[in-house]
Amino acid sequence: MSVHAKNVWIVIAAFNEETRIGKTVLSLASYEWNVVVIDDGSNDQTAGAARQAGAVVLRHLINRGQGAALQTGIDFSLERGATYIVTFDADGQHQPSDVPLMLESLITSRGDIVLGSRLLGAAIDIPTHRRLLLKAAVVFTRWTTGLRLTDTHNGLRAMTANTARRIEIKEDRMAHASELLHCISSLRLKYIEHPVTVHYHRETLAKGQRSMEAWGVLTRLLISRLFT
Repeated sequence: MSVHAKNVWIVIAAFNEETRIGKTVLSLASYEWNVVVIDDGSNDQTAGAARQAGAVVLRHLINRGQGAALQTGIDFSLERGATYIVTFDADGQHQPSDVPLMLESLITSRGDIVLGSRLLGAAIDIPTHRRLLLKAAVVFTRWTTGLRLTDTHNGLRAMTANTARRIEIKEDRMAHASELLHCISSLRLKYIEHPVTVHYHRETLAKGQRSMEAWGVLTRLLISRLFT
């Protein structure tokens, strides 16, 4: 079942990604989807590079965090009449070719949201410590939400407009990924996992969420779960 490209909006949160965002936007161009990049208070030329590559660009005057940037992009996409919304990372680790398959899975299954899984697909050059962190996050998520997932905190997701309206991201920063999974559980949304490929690169690993920061997010969520 095909999806009209103009009904699809790709939402990309970007912070100081001037060296990668243009290539990421261009990699999506052949599909003719709508692409909106939220420049989250960057102090480089992220906005200009994204605009030159053909994206619609929104800007946060200050760095609010990935969760806030994604919510800004989702709200904008809904205002523009999106039927399907896809969240996509700015750094080139995700593969555009995975998106049509996720959209097809979303439609044929009559689901609410499709979550990309690098552990069902491929995590190329993933460091051992990152793989261990992902496995720990899976255990934590299953315990706190009951969701039977193989991967968590994967930024590649596809959802219907109705789902996007029901999910409100309140966590501005990295904890938004766990918050979204809790929303899926509490709202009893129909979710599907789909195999995707994620390429890890030295520079993106250096820039991205540090492992200690990720462990800190999990620890805070665990404490919150235990005492609420």
